[in-house]
Amino acid sequence: MTKLEYTLMNDVLAKMLFVQYPDLLKRLVSTLLRIRYESIGHFKITNPDIPPDTIGDKFCRLDINMMVDGQKIGLELQVANEGDYPERSLYYWAREYSSALGEGGEYADLPRTIVISIVAFKLFPCEEFHSEYQPLEVSRHTPLTDKQALHYFELPKLPQTISADDEVKLWLKLFDAQTEEELKQIEELGVSIMNQAIGAYRRISATEEFREIERQRSRARHNEASALGHARREAAAEEREKWQGVVAYKDARIAELEAQLGKQNDGQ
Repeated sequence: MTKLEYTLMNDVLAKMLFVQYPDLLKRLVSTLLRIRYESIGHFKITNPDIPPDTIGDKFCRLDINMMVDGQKIGLELQVANEGDYPERSLYYWAREYSSALGEGGEYADLPRTIVISIVAFKLFPCEEFHSEYQPLEVSRHTPLTDKQALHYFELPKLPQTISADDEVKLWLKLFDAQTEEELKQIEELGVSIMNQAIGAYRRISATEEFREIERQRSRARHNEASALGHARREAAAEEREKWQGVVAYKDARIAELEAQLGKQNDGQ
């Protein structure tokens, strides 16, 4: 097995790919949201840039935001399970939804806002790899509004085998691919749009621009790890010094009490 140096779950790679090949992003969104591709009129990426001041930031996560026929849609990729992803994705949704209300605007004019999350870990206690959440009345299960939708796609729950006629699973398998052999398995199915996506992935991952950004991020991760290690060592040293001081104080106090008892015994 030939392990891929970078996977499509790398947010920098994904953003560069979809910004340079927006038709692939349009196809991905239409597939995951079950929107007929031909029915999409207006499609625009609203945050195509990678801010230079965030490139070296270890904690920067790059999302992709779009306007699709009057709807705000965000694509989020999450590799590590940090234990708070449902809350975080809800925050992403709230941020995008509230930012659409201009000064003097009316709440009724806020656009439908959708967050698509592709996660590399199991998130919900169910067998389905796709979950969609909307606000519903608890007893009657009637929708409060159609302005909110949160879609989660859990990669570990994908079936081992996929067919050429299931484009949702094909896209998710592409995001999940860890080896060159897995990419070739998808290519061998002969699905044109997937082969286009794999070709774009190979081109972007080989560019010096992408690799330089990854080098900067690698340095940021190394610096952060070094700083955390140094902070832990300092904290441990301070803790040892504190306890050594406590022990020394106790020893001195014990010696003082023993001396007092000795004097008392001598006086008797």
